Order: sequence, then structure tokens, then C-alpha cells
Amino acid sequence: MTPFKLSEELIDEIKQLIETGSDKKLKKLFDEYHFADIAEIINEIDTIEAGTYIIKLLDSELTSEVLTELEEDLREGILSNLTAKEIAIEIAELDTDDAADIVAELPKNMLKKVILNIDDREHAQDIVDLLRYDENSAGGLMAKELVKVSADWTVTKCIKEMRAQAENVTRVHSIYVVNEKEELIGRLSLKDLLTTPARANIKEVYIPKVDYVNVHDKPEEVANIMSKYDLEAIPVVDEIGRLVGRITIDDIVDVIKEEAEKDYQLAAGIAQDVDTNDSILEHTKARIPWLFLGLVGGFGAALIMGGFESLLSDHAVLFFFTPLIAAMAGNVGVQSSAIIVQGLAYENIKGSNLSRLIKELLLALLNGTILSIILMVLTWMWKGDLLISLSISISLITVTVTAGIIGTFIPLLLHKRGIDPAIATGPFITTSNDIFGILIYFFIAKTILGI
Repeated sequence: MTPFKLSEELIDEIKQLIETGSDKKLKKLFDEYHFADIAEIINEIDTIEAGTYIIKLLDSELTSEVLTELEEDLREGILSNLTAKEIAIEIAELDTDDAADIVAELPKNMLKKVILNIDDREHAQDIVDLLRYDENSAGGLMAKELVKVSADWTVTKCIKEMRAQAENVTRVHSIYVVNEKEELIGRLSLKDLLTTPARANIKEVYIPKVDYVNVHDKPEEVANIMSKYDLEAIPVVDEIGRLVGRITIDDIVDVIKEEAEKDYQLAAGIAQDVDTNDSILEHTKARIPWLFLGLVGGFGAALIMGGFESLLSDHAVLFFFTPLIAAMAGNVGVQSSAIIVQGLAYENIKGSNLSRLIKELLLALLNGTILSIILMVLTWMWKGDLLISLSISISLITVTVTAGIIGTFIPLLLHKRGIDPAIATGPFITTSNDIFGILIYFFIAKTILGI
């Protein structure tokens, strides 16, 4: 299969077919594409009218999947142009988790009408059940579609029931075993099922060990479990252990992607989730807090330098190394914090916080010593002043060690306080290290030079 490539020519052709009402040609054209490709086309056209036209034109079995891939604002606009019945037809084709995500975006009065217009009442009830959970939880992430069997069934009955259940499940990853109270007690191997006598009971062959999550677990926790154990799907239980749904790997990939995007923006100094299509005002609101912090930090550094005005007037060469000291402090702090944040995200930090701090201190000391020796030689060759070279080099070692400790300690502290430690890899850590770096630099220079 040739990978899909979106082109200006294709977009222009589709726009022309929509304008001329060439429905047959348009349908034939879209027959060649995957639903994700169609969604990409609609996102690129980026008009509610064109998107609505395409959604109404194509079969709901295809367009229901297209809706899940659209940009959120565009999807909301398209849904506002559809009737409750039309939305219900689209929703009926989706798994419950995707259906719940879409209807959750609707106004409350429209949501109620859509639910009432879904012909499959069991499907509608499952969607309503999912809407009760916080979207930032395993319950809000799970789908109700799964294959479950009773431990008391015979193999023959089990196979019969599985055939009926599998009709509503897009992909069967696992077979879950429950007791008479609907509590999850294990999983069933398809191989064991096929090789066991027809009259045997499932309780004789099921595997009692099964990984699961609770409906109130955070998506990040679910992602860590599925990643650690290489799971394609994981069952979800409620407060009393009843099997209520499952989460599949495609949903977890979305969680990982969203978390990575959020952390990347935090590290870049963007305070809230925005994308390129958001308004200038939204971008300003997201960026201005950290830019203000940078402004305050820069002004603080200027005040510190002002306090050492006499030192700078007697040894102007110190001024030329100020950007170097500040940059090294920021870089070392960001490197240390990035390693800690990554370790916290994947829960693979071993040992105590004290041992981690000591390790980073020794690492910073080694790196700082190597760089300081190089800097001292270069400075002495340039200016021929041993005291100046020594003061700058000792400052660099001290600043490097201090930045390493701050870059390690701050993420651990934020994590302990329940704050996303990714914030520590951005302007916050850079600005704080810049200020400490400048202060340490001039204090050591003043001490060594005796002014």
C-alpha cells in the first residue's frame, strides 16, 4: 500500500467537486482512502461547511471514524450542523469510548437528544455510564466492549457466548474471566480453550494472574503499567473489583502523545495547552507568565551586577564572561532536571533522593572541573592574568555544582508536592540558575581579587 500524501492539487480537486456538487466523483475518490486520510483532508480544508458536506455524503460506518480524527474545534463545528438523529447514527458505529469522547463535547440539551436517538439502548446506556467518569481517569479512557466469560461455564457454552460477544468487539485482545458477582478473577488463554475437553469447566483452565487497573487510576499510571508489561489491552475494575471495561493500546498511545506534548510545552515555557491554530490571545496567555518570570530574573541579575559595580569598573574583563557563566548554569540545570523528570515519568528512578543528589553533585563536579581547566587555560592565554583566570574558573566549578543540585532537587520537590515536574525543565530552572550563577560568580571574583 502506497503511503498517503496530501497535496495542494488534491485539496483543490476536492474543493472543486464540493462546489459543483459532484457527489458520485467525490464518493469514488474517497473510496480509495483510509478514514484517517479523509480526516487529514478535512482538517486541511479547515472549513465547517466542507467538512459537514463530506460527513453527510459518505457512509456513517466510515465517517464515524473520521470524526474521531478531526481537530476538536472543527469537529464541534461540524456536529453543530448535524441533527441529533444524524449524530446518533454516527455514534452508533463507534466503540463506546470514542462515542463518549465525542458526545461529551456536545451541549447538554443536544447530548440528551443524541442519546435518546440511539437505537441500540444497551450501547446508549454504556455511553452514559462512561460519561460519569472523570475524563482524566481510567474510567474515562476505557471502552465497554470486551469479551468476558464465567468461571462456571463449560467450554462449549463459553465458545458460544464468546461468538455472540465478539460481534461488538473490533479486536479481541484478551478473554477475561469473572465470577457470579461479575468480579474479575483471571484471564483465559485461547490455546487452553481450544485444547480443553468441551464439557470441562472454565474454572479448571483459566489463569488467575491478570494485570488490571481501577476506574479511578490516572491515565499516566495505566500507560506505565501497559508499557512495563507490554500489554495490548488491560481490564478495568470498579471499586469492588467488578469488570467494567478495558483500555486498548491505541488509547494509551494517545495519552502518551498528549502527555509528551504537554511536557514539551512546559519545558519550553508555555503554561497551558495550545496549538498552532489557537488565537493570538490564547498564545499570549500561555506564554506571558514564563516571559514575565524571565523578565524578573533578568532584572534580578542586573541588580546583582549593580551591586558589584566597583568590581566591574576595576576588572572590566569579568563582564565579558557573565553570559558564559549564566549560560553554563542554565544548561547544567536543564540537563540535570531533564534526566530526573524523565526518570519520574517512567518511574525508573532507583535509590533515595539523597543518593540521587550526591550522584548529580559528583557528576557536576567532574564536568565543571574539566570545563574550568579548559577555561582557565584559555583565559590566561588571552589576558595573561592568573588571578582573573582562577576566579572565573573556580566560579564555573561552583556554578556547575550548584546548578546540578538545583536541577535535581527542584523536580523531586515538585513531584513530591504533586506538581508536574516537567515545569522544572523550562524557564523556571533556567532563570533561577542564572540568578544564582551571577551571584556566585561575582562573589567569588570579589573574594579572590580582594576588592
